[in-house]
Amino acid sequence: MFDKILIANRGEIALRVIRACREMGIASVAVHSTADADAMHVRMADESVCIGPPPGSQSYLSMPAIISACEITGAQAIHPGYGFLSENAAFVQIVEDHEITFIGPTAEHIRIMGDKITAKETMKKLGVPCVPGSDGGVPDMEVAMKVADDIGYPVIIKATAGGGGRGMKLARTSAELESAFRTARAEAKSAFGNDEVYIEKYLGQPRHIEIQVFGDGKGRAVHLGERDCSLQRRHQKVFEEAPGPAIDAETRARIGKICADAVASINYIGAGTIEFLYENGEFYFIEMNTRLQVEHPVTEAIFGVDLVREQIRVAAGLPLEFRQEDLQVNGHAIEVRLNAEKLPNFAPSPGRITQYHAPGGLGVRMDSALYDGYSIPPYYDSLIGKLIVHGRDRPEALARLDRALGELIIDGIDTTVPLFHALLDEADILAGEYDIHWLEGWLEKAL
Repeated sequence: MFDKILIANRGEIALRVIRACREMGIASVAVHSTADADAMHVRMADESVCIGPPPGSQSYLSMPAIISACEITGAQAIHPGYGFLSENAAFVQIVEDHEITFIGPTAEHIRIMGDKITAKETMKKLGVPCVPGSDGGVPDMEVAMKVADDIGYPVIIKATAGGGGRGMKLARTSAELESAFRTARAEAKSAFGNDEVYIEKYLGQPRHIEIQVFGDGKGRAVHLGERDCSLQRRHQKVFEEAPGPAIDAETRARIGKICADAVASINYIGAGTIEFLYENGEFYFIEMNTRLQVEHPVTEAIFGVDLVREQIRVAAGLPLEFRQEDLQVNGHAIEVRLNAEKLPNFAPSPGRITQYHAPGGLGVRMDSALYDGYSIPPYYDSLIGKLIVHGRDRPEALARLDRALGELIIDGIDTTVPLFHALLDEADILAGEYDIHWLEGWLEKAL
């Protein structure tokens, strides 16, 4: 087992890893920019190293600075959290070349799944159901028109190297295709330095269902059920729950086994999430995230496992602590993402926290790096916390969420807390009847 782990991240996810390290008796090293000198993850870690000025490109994304921090402190492994360098294959290769353990998948697996086309081709070969679409990149309008005609409108054009909704455009008819195709390519070039796009069939009212998988790198893998992440704004998740309201035990076991068998066959190591669109009882693969997800706590809640602890264990060469038959769903869990944003436009709202009180009680977990007097810097993602609740069933989890939101106090800045108070008054949310378009349609009318 490792003696010391460096966490190449900040905020609540850095705290999450530090806590797992402390329970395992492993020393932790925090890295931070000058803007984060007073951040909670810096205060809680056993050691800390300043790695650069506020911009992420000069600190949390600086590979030389992070490798140097490992060498200075003697850290034997790096946990990347999520975001920043967590899915950067080049970084993983550099880490491995310096004989430091990367707590996550191999560079090869990150590279395969980081390219949407290669990922889809790989999953098809492994028996994972995929959305109908182009076999690879679409080089020009002539090919785009042929693909769209073959699979039928509406279609969606997506950047091969895309994410977060960038480089993604919808064409409902052939008349809209050329504009959507050109715009998607331009956005992809600007955002990712790569203008390659592919085309898929656009599903009308799907849910976003993701399967949590975990591999030991030696041909053994398990699945930990699904999460429903359909409540999204601009392709960004805001509300996640497990198990999914639309998925029954038989369906869960079927798709879970397909996903676990797929990652086992490629000797995948660590945590991964296989994401699908789900409509009319069918699953359609869209991408695989080769890291821990923001919403991992809801899975931890219903299965009673510590995914970060397991990441560390398998990275150290130890076997998985559980078998598939050990993983039984217990109750229902919901997570809401709390952002420092001002409604109704969701404009960033950094600033000083004048008062903070986290909710508590049975079945309530608050993952946040906030504290009284903390100043949220303007340089990073606006996520400031995650409120997770667990109940015996979905109605109890919803009631617990309502109660916990009422206890939560974050003064001094604007947050998205009012959004969740409003959502809990909606009949569709209470019934679990929503798809990936529901929230944006509701926002147009409600805010």
